[in-house]
Amino acid sequence: MPVYNERATVREIIRRVLAVEYEVELVVVDDCSTDGTREILRDEFEAGYPNVRVFYHDRNQGKGAALRTGFREARGDVVLIQDADLEYDPKDYTVLLQPIRDGLADVVYGSRFLGGPHRVLYFWHSVGNHFLTTLSNMFTNLNLTDMETCYKAFRAEALRGVEIRQNRFGFEPEITAKLARRGCRFYEVPIAYHGRSYAEGKKIHWKDGVQALWCILRYGLAD
Repeated sequence: MPVYNERATVREIIRRVLAVEYEVELVVVDDCSTDGTREILRDEFEAGYPNVRVFYHDRNQGKGAALRTGFREARGDVVLIQDADLEYDPKDYTVLLQPIRDGLADVVYGSRFLGGPHRVLYFWHSVGNHFLTTLSNMFTNLNLTDMETCYKAFRAEALRGVEIRQNRFGFEPEITAKLARRGCRFYEVPIAYHGRSYAEGKKIHWKDGVQALWCILRYGLAD
């Protein structure tokens, strides 16, 4: 779970993750929050929660950097990314994990565009997402509908030896290209999406879309 300035939601999302029916090791990486999130994690979750492990960056680096730390520290057989806001619901873990549990998939993406309930928000965000996903598919020869989704689950073995270079949201096209090149088996499942507005704390911006475009070209052409 990468975390940056999520004081309003971090308690609730951790509660929801710990309430799922699976045995969970929750690795939380605080990316140098400045709004009190860091103190909440230190004071409320470092002690008394043996299945929660918290790590702290001494400077803000971005989601990709937080995930790099989390992947390195994760000890489970399956690694699942969970953002610290409330846009994605841990109740969807069951559908996300099923293809891996059935031995059908190495990687499962939770798609916001396959029919699950979702909050209606920004038109141009959806246009940009479809464009980036289509371009990514052209390089990877996959037919994903939502490359940029947060909900990605991996067999830990599939991640072994994969070097993550991107520090921000360029992680999404980078990991997609690198795992596709390895011949990993991808599945996609519908999930719910409770998106938030910028006033509510949404962090991704148009510059991240430009960076994602560069990353699709960079990692689509060479590892």
